[in-house]
Amino acid sequence: MCGINGFIDINKDNTTKEQLNNQINSMNNLIIHRGPDSEGTYVDQTPSYNLAMGMRRLSIIDLSSGDQPMFSDDKNIVIVFNGEIYNFIALRKSLKEKGIEFNTESDTEVILRLYEAYGVESFKMLDGMYAFSIYDKKLDKVFIVRDFFGEKPLYYYFLNGVFAWGSELKSVIKQLKEKPAISKVGLNLFLRLTYIPAPYTIYDDIHKLESNHYIEISLSSFSYDLKTVTSELIKSEKETISFDKAKEDVKNLVYESVVSRSISDVPLGTFLSGGVDSSVVSLCLAQSKSSPIDTFSIGFENKGYDETDKSKVVAKLIKSNHHEIVIGEKDLKEDVDSILMNFDEPFADSSSLPTYLVSNRTRDYVKVALTGDGGDEMFGGYNKYYVGTMNNNYKKFVPSKLHNTVKKISAPFLTHKTDNRGIKFKIKRLLNSIDYNDEFYWDIISLGFTKSNINNYLLPEHLNLDIFDHYKEKLAFTGPTSLTDFRRVDKLVSLEGDMLVKVDRTSMLNSLECRAPFLNKKIWDYANKLPEPYLMKGFNKKRILKEAFEKEFPNGFLDKSKQGFGVPVGDWLRSSLRDELMSYSEVNKLDKQAIFKTDDIIKLVKNHVEGKIDNTFKVWTYYCFQKWYFNIYDKI
Repeated sequence: MCGINGFIDINKDNTTKEQLNNQINSMNNLIIHRGPDSEGTYVDQTPSYNLAMGMRRLSIIDLSSGDQPMFSDDKNIVIVFNGEIYNFIALRKSLKEKGIEFNTESDTEVILRLYEAYGVESFKMLDGMYAFSIYDKKLDKVFIVRDFFGEKPLYYYFLNGVFAWGSELKSVIKQLKEKPAISKVGLNLFLRLTYIPAPYTIYDDIHKLESNHYIEISLSSFSYDLKTVTSELIKSEKETISFDKAKEDVKNLVYESVVSRSISDVPLGTFLSGGVDSSVVSLCLAQSKSSPIDTFSIGFENKGYDETDKSKVVAKLIKSNHHEIVIGEKDLKEDVDSILMNFDEPFADSSSLPTYLVSNRTRDYVKVALTGDGGDEMFGGYNKYYVGTMNNNYKKFVPSKLHNTVKKISAPFLTHKTDNRGIKFKIKRLLNSIDYNDEFYWDIISLGFTKSNINNYLLPEHLNLDIFDHYKEKLAFTGPTSLTDFRRVDKLVSLEGDMLVKVDRTSMLNSLECRAPFLNKKIWDYANKLPEPYLMKGFNKKRILKEAFEKEFPNGFLDKSKQGFGVPVGDWLRSSLRDELMSYSEVNKLDKQAIFKTDDIIKLVKNHVEGKIDNTFKVWTYYCFQKWYFNIYDKI
């Protein structure tokens, strides 16, 4: 695990090799937290271009000889790699059977030798989380590759004769000679979703490489193409397979994935929240090890958010060395600035705060942690999935005129003044998500502003209501209607843009590597073959996963509800964060900024901080944007 950087510059301006080394080192220095153990750089000067590649390393596998950059025997191929390849042992064995020799025990060398043997076809053979770049001098090309789910980040731009890339935005921006403009699509995606999924960023002309894609750069023509790594198995006709056989298969696939993701030459543990996914992962890891594993859970002083009783049950069951980390509001608020600023662009998932803290405390004991991330997307675990199904049924029986009347009449009764996400909040959110034009699921995943109200707050020149067109085109549907559709939207948008970004940045800020066993293409492809009722039947979410493992846990344990990492940011905006929020909402600042409708956004903020109307999600989203704007963008 590490971070990578690189650039190619065709502007031959008498730059020396030392200057190129200084450039790539300056990019590396901005991401030391991703790889504090070692660093490496490579520089090449040709008559046509200057090229540099660098990396920072967090040593996990082959601690003594896995340094990078790594070279082919003839020095014509160079690689820098961020991530882990989970099937590298099997791949190494197959390559050795072909007579290929290895100089190290690292997975980096496996990628290199595999590329030598199979070229770009080798990319689809990799099971792992990764972003890497390969410079092939013989082909005069550079390849930059990102994993199937997008677990590891990769940003890039192609401007004014320079192609630059890196694991974090801060390194890439450092190479720009001019201040980038704010992207209209990126801005609207953030305000709607509370994050910005690939291929967009908050900046014009700076992009995220989409998951399961690679960039092929021709150095002779200095042009590039975006290409798909491997095909995704999506079947409209589900396979005929018995539920019992499917349960057996799911259990085996999950167990095998946990084992493959537990290969490490350093101490390893699990995040254990007590929910289905982390409990299953912790159980499988414990069963695969001969000595007790370390498990880590986070508890809250505010008992309304605390669920450590569930994690204690599992820890006792699997006989783990359990570490319970109890945090209070003071702990969370102390790190708000460093956490939010490390995303480099606006990011408003408030669960990033406790995720950072559990990563921070876990790093005191281990260097690698397995997580339950991805279980909901794989097996249908979100409430929004049956809300989506309910929407389809609701529209069949309730005419749109009647629905609008119900919304209007109920609105005054559903208003709440505090950050209380109880029944009123849920009914209001459900009513607002109902849509008669196949847009309802896009509204469900819009956690900040919605398509119907964003125009009340953004100036017209910054408004873009067609922000999901790219994703609709890739998915080949406008309005998702089935569980499979909902899961595909989430894999493409929410998983890559929110969940994986949150875990990567918060864990790597603590130099902790997180691995997600559910994020395995074999599991994804298998789940997509199953009849949808196997995944979700009525209100029974993740049905097949729970039934596959139910005998391993106390009766009914896997059916207990779990609320997730809740953080009372709405209350903070009225108290400890109020002064900062109001400073971002001064008339002169808003008028000069010229993004928001000044009077309307001030009214939204004041209604919230004065306790008249709870606008937590909108105001927190706005606060995170303003924090980024005035602390990062204003200073570029």
